[in-house]
Amino acid sequence: MGVLAGGALAQLSGGSTLTTTKLADNFQLISGAGSNVLVVKQPEGVLLVDGGLAQNSAELLKAVAGVSEAGRIQALFNTHWHVEHTGSNDAIAKTGARIIAHENTKLWMGAEIISMWEKKTYQPRPKEARPNTTFYTTGKMTFGKEEVQYGYLGQAHTDGDIYVFFPGPNILMAGDVFSAGSYPILDYTTGGWIGGMSDGCKTLAGVGDAQTRVIPGIGPVQTKADLQAQSDMCATMRTRFVEMMRKGMSAKEMFNAKPTKEFDERWGDPQLFIYNAYPGLRDHVREIGGIV
Repeated sequence: MGVLAGGALAQLSGGSTLTTTKLADNFQLISGAGSNVLVVKQPEGVLLVDGGLAQNSAELLKAVAGVSEAGRIQALFNTHWHVEHTGSNDAIAKTGARIIAHENTKLWMGAEIISMWEKKTYQPRPKEARPNTTFYTTGKMTFGKEEVQYGYLGQAHTDGDIYVFFPGPNILMAGDVFSAGSYPILDYTTGGWIGGMSDGCKTLAGVGDAQTRVIPGIGPVQTKADLQAQSDMCATMRTRFVEMMRKGMSAKEMFNAKPTKEFDERWGDPQLFIYNAYPGLRDHVREIGGIV
């Protein structure tokens, strides 16, 4: 199985050329860093949501300086622990920025992580690179004149996923819980599973309104209708996967049954999605119940 086929975690190469897109006054989207990076500039400084890969951090900081003369980075949100989103923490921490994330993200960044599906081990991050401001459920803050709302998405892509919503320009940063053009990745090694992904998508779909611009972990800006489509797909697949697990099917049998066939034209190769769904379901057999 090609374990990195599709999805945000496939973006592992450095040396990318960053592109910047204006979303609204004082809001810029930087693409090509390894993850989407939102830049919010205010007179007192800059707020970022996610920071890309470590090898792109110098280029990212130059790009941030290029779109803002407001001063240093004051705050950085990590939507979850994956290095495609937290790689710049080391560099940004040196500026004295607040690094904000769910408590589980901080815990994972301080641990050795053996990612079985990637066949890769991640070493603990330096203490200074870990989030220094954490929360458990939801929160609000004001950055300059902009209201910022953020909340926990449960055990979805990981068990530390969050969204960050800016009601002024109506922009929602969804992290890797929302995947554009490929099936979302269920990182069961750090708590992700299809049940939580379905719940997380439903939570995201309830943020903002029909005009909200939704930014996935990687890829172009999406609409609320796109997000609702993923939510509906995940709800359907949750039901199907649970039924298959209750019948005692193996991961290979689940894949061979082609349970995603009507969704593959939109979301692509389902292999990683299905094979990662299986161990996540296995970890939740008690709440699933009825296992053969």
